[in-house]
Amino acid sequence: MRNQTRSLITWTALTAAALAAASCSRAGRPGEIRASGTIEAREVRVAAQTMGRIQELRIAEGARVKPGDIIAVLETETLSLQLRQAEAGVTLAEAQLALLRSGARVEDIRQAEEFLRQADSGLTVASEDARRMRELESKGSVTSKQKDDAEARLIVAQAQTAAAREGLNKVRRLARPEEIRAAEARLEQARAAADLLRKSLADATLASPAAGIVTRLPLEAGDLAMPGSTVAVVSKLDRVFLMVYLTEREAGRVKLGDRAEVTIDAFPDRAFPGTVTYISPEAEFTPKNVQTREDRVKLVFGVKVELPNEDGLLKPGLPADAVIQALPPAK
Repeated sequence: MRNQTRSLITWTALTAAALAAASCSRAGRPGEIRASGTIEAREVRVAAQTMGRIQELRIAEGARVKPGDIIAVLETETLSLQLRQAEAGVTLAEAQLALLRSGARVEDIRQAEEFLRQADSGLTVASEDARRMRELESKGSVTSKQKDDAEARLIVAQAQTAAAREGLNKVRRLARPEEIRAAEARLEQARAAADLLRKSLADATLASPAAGIVTRLPLEAGDLAMPGSTVAVVSKLDRVFLMVYLTEREAGRVKLGDRAEVTIDAFPDRAFPGTVTYISPEAEFTPKNVQTREDRVKLVFGVKVELPNEDGLLKPGLPADAVIQALPPAK
């Protein structure tokens, strides 16, 4: 009986020592902060930039894409017709500007020059006639009316010469400077309209801007895509992150670059290494996807733990637990 009592005491002491050792082991890492969240991935939304019906979807959900891989092609028949019309407008505007810049035809200029020569000859005759009438009128050989008639013919000849010279200058220029500037502006406007349609045609082919996995295709072939509507979602799964929410005291102990270990239910014996890359500067109420109502009404700070995921085991939506190696709590 005494031996049994001694054995029981020994077993109890050993058990207590083991429990104490375990307690000391857990307490030996006072800087650990444990939190839970959901694995998330950065997403790139491939959106239509022009309106058009989806003619072809070249990828399926789950496909891996590289930057530049074609995801979808929109119908372009209407855009092609509009571009042909715009290019014809450019050709017309170029021809009109060239006509204004080149001036009149050679025969038009020669005709205007002949009118000017005739007017100059008439002016010479009228000037000589007026001069002679003045001399004769001063000698009393002609009447004042004859002299006045000669002066009137001179004035008419001068006006005709001025009009013929202006006509020649106008024919040579054909257009005023402001008319040429207006034609240049119309040409530039026509070219811009054509360039805009060429861009719309290029935008009808939707390519992936990043490498990743196509995780969602909201539209199907035959659907009408509007500008800004999402055609595909590409998730970058080579690096994922876990967003956890910490209390004010916990968040104060965490700094950027702190190491963390993340576990998921599918691999309970494996720890995925991560790094704290973001700490929210403002407190917020815990998001509604947190399970308990008590936690949802707390003010917390969001902390992002980024994780490498080359093997693709960490998938968006998986619940995960994180252990952050932070500063120990203040005593």
